[in-house]
Amino acid sequence: MANFVFNIAKGKAGQYFQNVKDGSPANSRIIVVPIEATGVEADDALKDHNTLSALLAAANNEQATMGRKTVAAADLTLTVDDTTNLLKVEMADQTWAAATGNAISDLLLCYDPDNTAGDDTTVIPLTCHDFSVTPDASDVVADVGANGVYQATEPA
Repeated sequence: MANFVFNIAKGKAGQYFQNVKDGSPANSRIIVVPIEATGVEADDALKDHNTLSALLAAANNEQATMGRKTVAAADLTLTVDDTTNLLKVEMADQTWAAATGNAISDLLLCYDPDNTAGDDTTVIPLTCHDFSVTPDASDVVADVGANGVYQATEPA
C-alpha cells in the first residue's frame, strides 16, 4: 500500500482543499475517514472509487468505533511556493482520544461539499494515506508531518 490521490481528484484536489479554506461553499469540510485493515481493496482498485459511498459499498470498511474527523478552514494551511513551483496543503494533527475498535490500515481525506447534509454519495475521496494502527484505548494521533497531506507540482 502507498499514499495516493484518487483518480476522481487528480487535478482537482488542490481546489477542493482551497474551497474548504475559503469557506466556499460555507459548509464544505475535509473529512478524515479511518479504514479497517481487514478486507480493504488493493490501492489500484481503491483509487477508482468516485464517492465515499461507492468506496464503502465495495467492502472497504470504515472503522466506525474511532469515527470520522471533520477538518475546517482553521485547521488547513495552503502554501504556494513560487520558488519550487509547488502547492502544499498541511493539516492539523488529528487525535482520536482513548481509541478502540478494529485495526486500521488507511486514512482517507475526503471533500464534503455540504457537511450538514450527511450524504456520503456527494463526498469525494481525495487522498489515501497509509496509517497502520491497532487501537488499544490509548490516544491515536495522525501526525501529518513536514510533507503535508497533499502536494501539487508541474509534471516532469
